[in-house]
Amino acid sequence: MRIRAVLWDIDDTIFDYAQADRAGMRRHLRDEGLGEAFSSVEHALARWQEATVQHWARFSAGETTWEEQRRDRVRTFLGTALDDAEADAWFERYLAHYEAAWALFPDTLPVLDLLAADYRHGVLSNSSLHNQDRKLRVLGVRDRFEAVVCAAELGVSKPDPAAFHAACEALGLPPHEIAYVGDQPDIDARGATEAGLRGVWLDRAGLGGRPDLLRITTLDQLPAVLRADTRFGAPDTFG
Repeated sequence: MRIRAVLWDIDDTIFDYAQADRAGMRRHLRDEGLGEAFSSVEHALARWQEATVQHWARFSAGETTWEEQRRDRVRTFLGTALDDAEADAWFERYLAHYEAAWALFPDTLPVLDLLAADYRHGVLSNSSLHNQDRKLRVLGVRDRFEAVVCAAELGVSKPDPAAFHAACEALGLPPHEIAYVGDQPDIDARGATEAGLRGVWLDRAGLGGRPDLLRITTLDQLPAVLRADTRFGAPDTFG
């Protein structure tokens, strides 16, 4: 059975989240006068990344809410017991800088254009619908996707098969007719594969080391993967 649709991760797959996050935090540190609070800007960026990973994992595991993980990221980063209103205000000021740096990866639009005639498209994200729908609209690509499905509204997140199956249901197709493309080898590619989709790991950093996964290093390689029968035998790997 051929692939009829592609489900996409957003952050660090089609949208350069890491660059926007770093650029936004650099500007935020400057405006908040926090330059002296850390040994270096790189130290501050690393601490912010650690706080993000820590509290995002708690949200993904269902241990906290979308709003609380944001507040806890701020509290961990600053090492200060801010109340909810203070933490929300701090995060909103950071968001203004982060959003000013939003950009798609250069290969995103060309590949979406190339695949538009032959495949249907949707999104499955471990974020919130409010956040990701708005992001896609600001970036000018919301109309490329029939459905946008997010963990915050589902109550379950990748790599749980239920998250992938909910997105398949939103497209009205069985899992084996859908490919999932994401930048995380286990959360995205392995999770999708175990849920019955064709999982594709977008390894932009060229990390490699996962021969069990179908791996590409740029989106330019995706059309060949979708049009090839890789369900039997060893995974096709590029790069």
